Amino acid sequence: MKSHRLARVSEVVREVAAEAILFELKDPRVKKNVTVTRAEVSADLQHAKVFVSVMGTEKQQSLTMYGLQSAAGFVQTRLAKRLTTRYVPHVTFIKDDGIKKSAEIARLLREALGPPTDTPAVENVVEDDDEEFEDDDEDEIDDDDVDDDDDDEDDDEEDDDVTDESTVKAEVPSTPRASPADGSADR
Repeated sequence: MKSHRLARVSEVVREVAAEAILFELKDPRVKKNVTVTRAEVSADLQHAKVFVSVMGTEKQQSLTMYGLQSAAGFVQTRLAKRLTTRYVPHVTFIKDDGIKKSAEIARLLREALGPPTDTPAVENVVEDDDEEFEDDDEDEIDDDDVDDDDDDEDDDEEDDDVTDESTVKAEVPSTPRASPADGSADR
């Protein structure tokens, strides 16, 4: 069978399973802590493996997987309504630990590298920036209190330039509309 058709069917299986789990499934064992990561369909479209990531303790994960296995028929029914194939794939849920492993690797890398020594931590940078902004605001207030006549003249000249451009645009005459060739507009 063509691989692009298998990919399309796999994507439909993933979408239907995710929608059914999140919005339609009312099993209390399956809470909203389930993420459908991917789906694989066999070449003959008889079997589908739906990989799910479950967050929580080990007990919650096993309980959720048990609930998903018992809800496989419900998901398969939803899949039958969406697919127009001769056979509806038999759905099997498999726990995917890929997201947890990647989070664990990221944590280990952060621990191994430690905080950078030459640059301050992100939290310190944010606090320092806030202080700088506060100091700048105070300086600006002091500068505004002092009246410089030269600065006011420059501001007036800039305002005049803006006004001149707007009047130039307003003075451009609009072109008259052409009348139809048969002269019906003259009547």
